[in-house]
Amino acid sequence: MPRESKRAKRERGVEVCRRMGELYPDVESALSFDGPFTLVICVLLSAQTTDVAVNKVTPELFRRWPTPQAMAAAEVLEVEDVIHSLGFYHTKARHCVECAQAIIASFGGEVPGTMEELVTLPGVGRKTANIVLNKAFGVVDGIAVDTHVYRIASRLRLVDAPTPAQAEPQLLDVLPRELWGPVNEQWIHFGRETCTSQRPKCDACALVDLCPSAFKANGKPNARPRRRSS
Repeated sequence: MPRESKRAKRERGVEVCRRMGELYPDVESALSFDGPFTLVICVLLSAQTTDVAVNKVTPELFRRWPTPQAMAAAEVLEVEDVIHSLGFYHTKARHCVECAQAIIASFGGEVPGTMEELVTLPGVGRKTANIVLNKAFGVVDGIAVDTHVYRIASRLRLVDAPTPAQAEPQLLDVLPRELWGPVNEQWIHFGRETCTSQRPKCDACALVDLCPSAFKANGKPNARPRRRSS
């Protein structure tokens, strides 16, 4: 493939976002939350597990500890008992309690509303902070680049970074700021339904003409429809 100019890449990125908007015009978060605090905890718990799995444990979690004040006083072992079905539940339980304690100690019991403040909370990195800012405060300060967003951006060759964290600034440089807001949710759905990790459905993909990796996911030939012999 010939080297693509930055302008051409940006134009292709804008068209990707336009088509994603047509595919998922009203997409909402799959996580169940009712405010900034429960959202922080939900996103913290969702690392390396599914939203479905998180939604199974959070009703009991938030029944017992619905506020930062309640969670800050929880015993980590008790939180572990509630979320033990999730991966890395030992660390996540500790982060839930420590995060609540930090919200009390540093922010008067209110979840902070800036990137700089959110990333000081235990267990909260830039990806989590981006989601909380977007969903809880209506602030778009970046793009939450999870495994789905990273996979799609890499296959589209909008980024060439070795990690999701390093991919975010590249993606922000390619996409106009006014398009950042819905990227995470739309691309997550697209990654689950079409651009899957192992067997992407390139033959049914709305972006196939924009994708340099079409039918070559992970560098290998993939799922090109076969012609039937007559």
